Amino acid sequence: MSAANGGDHVSVPDVSTVGAWFEALTPAPPAGLRIRLAALLEPYAHQPVQQVPEACLDAGEKLLGELLASGSTSRATALDLLAVDSLVTYAFQAAADDPAQLDARAERALSRIAALPDSLDA
Repeated sequence: MSAANGGDHVSVPDVSTVGAWFEALTPAPPAGLRIRLAALLEPYAHQPVQQVPEACLDAGEKLLGELLASGSTSRATALDLLAVDSLVTYAFQAAADDPAQLDARAERALSRIAALPDSLDA
């Protein structure tokens, strides 16, 4: 599973699970971010590699929801905000391997992320 975005290219050899996909990413994220992303993706690690886009979106959505709920906007949350951005980016890079589903996946992702502030009021 690999994907290109503009001039950037994330390459991953043939792997069978979400965890193996993440471990095989090249270029690898910087060390601190890599550790945080690995922890966030750990609950999804044994899912089939085809689940990478949803696993990344789920993990990113969960973390963003936690940040919004806590009101955390200080510099201390910078790594988590970067992790959310990275997860969403990886989700769409991986999803690019199935272009027929890309529009529907983007609509679902935008709806889920846009609904997060409303879920805090509930």
